[in-house]
Amino acid sequence: MKRSARLLVSAATLLLAVGSTGYAADIIEGPSADYCRVVGTSNLVLTDNIVDLKEQVVKLMDESVAAANSSEWINSSRPVFVWASEAKVACGMAYGYLKTNYRDEDTLNKCECFHDRMVEYMH
Repeated sequence: MKRSARLLVSAATLLLAVGSTGYAADIIEGPSADYCRVVGTSNLVLTDNIVDLKEQVVKLMDESVAAANSSEWINSSRPVFVWASEAKVACGMAYGYLKTNYRDEDTLNKCECFHDRMVEYMH
């Protein structure tokens, strides 16, 4: 009886150790999600005129805020609300940088990417 209990505990420990290791390796070495299908620079980053860029960012931000506040998308099973929320934050950050005349490429790329994802799930 004592031997079978030890054997059972050893087997359970081995299964847990092997299962945990495999799972951890998947997290570390697994493919990362690429939410933006277009690899490279967004159209926002390519805009040279700072006034036009601010207008475009504000437009994307306003559309994202409207979607994030809409009960249609809040109660929807589609992930529009999630992407709208991400877009409004990213576009807000990009606009904040632009107010100081600093063009942060990362937030501009995220703004456009997340907005595009939001629009994609709306249709």
